[in-house]
Amino acid sequence: MSITASDEKTLLDSIPTGLYIGGEWAPATGGRTFDVHDPATGAVIRSIADATAEDGIRALDAAAAAQDEWAATPARTRSDILRRAFDLVQEHKEDLALLMTLEMGKPLAEARGEVAYGGEFLRWFSEEAVRISGRYGQNPEGTGRMIVSQRPVGLSFFITPWNFPFAMATRKIAPALAAGCTVVIKPAALTPLTTILFTKLLEQAGLPAGVVNVVQTSSSSKLSAPIIADPRLRKLSFTGSTEVGRKLLAQAADGVLRVSMELGGNAPFVVFEDADLDKAVEGAMLAKFRNIGQACTAANRFIVHSSVADEFADRITERVKAMKIGRGTEDGVAIGPLIDADAVDKVRALVEDAVERGATVRTGGNAVEGEGTFYEPTVVTEVAAGSDILREEIFGPVLAIATFETEADAVRLANDTEYGLVSYVFTEDLARGHRMIDALETGMMGLNVGVVSNAAAPFGGVKQSGVGREGGFEGIHEYLSTKYTLIPN
Repeated sequence: MSITASDEKTLLDSIPTGLYIGGEWAPATGGRTFDVHDPATGAVIRSIADATAEDGIRALDAAAAAQDEWAATPARTRSDILRRAFDLVQEHKEDLALLMTLEMGKPLAEARGEVAYGGEFLRWFSEEAVRISGRYGQNPEGTGRMIVSQRPVGLSFFITPWNFPFAMATRKIAPALAAGCTVVIKPAALTPLTTILFTKLLEQAGLPAGVVNVVQTSSSSKLSAPIIADPRLRKLSFTGSTEVGRKLLAQAADGVLRVSMELGGNAPFVVFEDADLDKAVEGAMLAKFRNIGQACTAANRFIVHSSVADEFADRITERVKAMKIGRGTEDGVAIGPLIDADAVDKVRALVEDAVERGATVRTGGNAVEGEGTFYEPTVVTEVAAGSDILREEIFGPVLAIATFETEADAVRLANDTEYGLVSYVFTEDLARGHRMIDALETGMMGLNVGVVSNAAAPFGGVKQSGVGREGGFEGIHEYLSTKYTLIPN
């Protein structure tokens, strides 16, 4: 079914324009607002409240007032609310998907995929909420009984990115609520509407006032700094660039906050000479072009054995040439706009640097003229060592290929980065695959697959790609503190 302008207007008109604090939608202090744009057209799609630092503290006040009661709420009740939220997401999945496409630009089919993925965090952590446990037993000396129990960490502040506006909200909010923590969330100014709609669904699911509070703002640092400095805050979770993450870690140090940081990536995609090229090409298309290349998990450096590099590049180029560019609401579109003009400029500069160093553009390589912020899906081969495109996160639809000769070379090239979020390896040699699991310095790895994310799996990186894990059994423990009690015999 095609999307009409009337459908878009009806949805956008239903989105609250205020801040959500203490269970109420309210304007920002002083009545400040900012505009949200459609990156495919540049048009303003909604004007919403622009939170001040004062509003941020009001939100923290509301979360603090709700914390004790929410922590004491039975786990089954918390679980039931999360499950109702999951069910409501399924009921409203088309609205959530369309809203993401309008404010972020991704094709509608991919937005539907994000709703499915993001919803699973609500279901997974609704199930984990009732499984928080401890242990009881006698100490080794036989002099007493040990009780180990879990408690909610407490007030949590979340800063989410623009590229996955639904999944990044659910991936943080769901485990926090399951553990008994209250939340203040600051969605990205570029894509705040999806979080606002999701908050409406949480409200409908029966979430008590003050448990989740939403403060969107155009002045991120001015709002965030006082919240992070407040002694009542106990947890900070951020998804975004390593540069910003370092600054937030420094701020969090003063309060010795628990932190989760999912930061930048520079994912290697290694294709060995024995790889099944059908699988490798399919995996590459997913790992590179999903979300228009704007993902921390996107394959950034394609490291391909020299004996199969030409065939791999030929097959990829043929697929990329067939990709349709356009507004994400249009049928058949595979590549939507980049998020803004700065993103286009960055991608253009990386491709130009690679070409200046001897790389060949097989297809694409240009910004698209006209309205919106589009860049052609691009394949670049013969990328030289030292090129910026091999060192920096591209965050765009550009697939850059370099070659290697030996397994040792592949490992060295893959690990030659300060980042370590995810890696992808394609080989039909099982023993080699196991060696790569041990050798590659990343928190996650896809072996003969181009997408690894799953609500049941721990998501996170090593080195400068962050600390902590989201999802899986590990995810809820980011929001729990361990207490040990000794009872003498």
